[in-house]
Amino acid sequence: MPPRNKIHSPGPVHRSSPQSRSSSTQSPTPSAHSSASWGTARLALTAFFAVDGLLFAAWVVRIPDVRSQVNASHSALGLALLCVSAGAVATMPLVGRLCLRYGSRPVTVASLGLLALSVPLPAHTHSVTALGGVLLLFGAGYGGANVAMNSAAVEIVGELGRPVMPSFHAGYSLGGLLGAGVGGLLAGPLTAAQWLALAGLAGLAVSVVAGVALLRSPTARPVATRPAAPAPTASSSPALPSTGRLLVLLLGLTALCTAYGEGAVADWTTLHLTDDVHAGARVAAAGYAAYALAMTTGRVGGTWLSMRLGQHRVMVLGGLTAAAGMLLAALAPLVPLALAGLVLVGLGLANIFPLAIAQAGATGGPQGVALASTLGYAGMLIGPPVIGFLADATSLPLALTTVAGTATAAAVLPLAARRRARIAP
Repeated sequence: MPPRNKIHSPGPVHRSSPQSRSSSTQSPTPSAHSSASWGTARLALTAFFAVDGLLFAAWVVRIPDVRSQVNASHSALGLALLCVSAGAVATMPLVGRLCLRYGSRPVTVASLGLLALSVPLPAHTHSVTALGGVLLLFGAGYGGANVAMNSAAVEIVGELGRPVMPSFHAGYSLGGLLGAGVGGLLAGPLTAAQWLALAGLAGLAVSVVAGVALLRSPTARPVATRPAAPAPTASSSPALPSTGRLLVLLLGLTALCTAYGEGAVADWTTLHLTDDVHAGARVAAAGYAAYALAMTTGRVGGTWLSMRLGQHRVMVLGGLTAAAGMLLAALAPLVPLALAGLVLVGLGLANIFPLAIAQAGATGGPQGVALASTLGYAGMLIGPPVIGFLADATSLPLALTTVAGTATAAAVLPLAARRRARIAP
């Protein structure tokens, strides 16, 4: 059995059958054509990940403005942000079924379109209730897009036979970096309504261009034949074996702990920098941009690191680094120290989520990806409201230290998953 801590070893096993391997060796020309087609699909899907990150960051950097506009307390804002969770949780199971019925690519295009259309809406609300209502729609688009995109990404990872999952999430981080950086620069010249409308239009434009390329890339034959192949028994069975389900559950909890930190950093650190560390609006936006840049840098090198050190070691070291960085960012009284802490958080969290999802897919096929992704994005969505309630009960800096706790858990859980992988039949 190949070692399970190499994401490029088990992935293709679930994605290829003896028949497909035989045809690939006997027909080099079709194989080259297929690689080119999947390469085009990879670029288009990376653009969708980038749009997703850009739109989310565009909203994040204007949360302080929207909070002031609706005159919300920390707990009231936390309740409004909880509506993002509700919209996503209600949508994710439906999106999973739609992906099975219509394919993940059309659902990706539709979900990103919904997300782009919903981004401008929060800036036109004047009450917490209205804000919560539009964030339900925002959450539906965001949750649906992430389930569909990750499903499409797992297909491409399997077809290419290379551990490229971190590169898709690097696209998300790069989009977040662009959204935060440009949003910070335009914080003065543009109002929140103007900026979010501009971001929504840009998201729609990129989604149309990338959507055409993604939908034109041939996928019908691989998707149709894969369930009939004898090898991917986990993906074709109605339920995962108990040992596989437990392993995927551990990986999903790892993703949840990581995403809890990502959601908390996204929704609360701009407020923390302005309210607690007394940074200006542009510096606060630059803080999130620094975090996004660190995460992008970490994910760009994620494939190389996972192949060099092993993915479990990368996940453990990343969790510990993020925990130390969050303590510094939350408790440091000076802006430079807080920004340095956010950089460490970005570097530490960068590869844990994509590697956990990739391993879940290698273990349980599409079912493993669905379970781990749902848990992971649930963590991103429940983190902000939990931080809001804790901030009102104690203080925002103290509430943010919970991210250090979940990052530590994200460092420990991969060790348990590795032991489970070793004893699994």
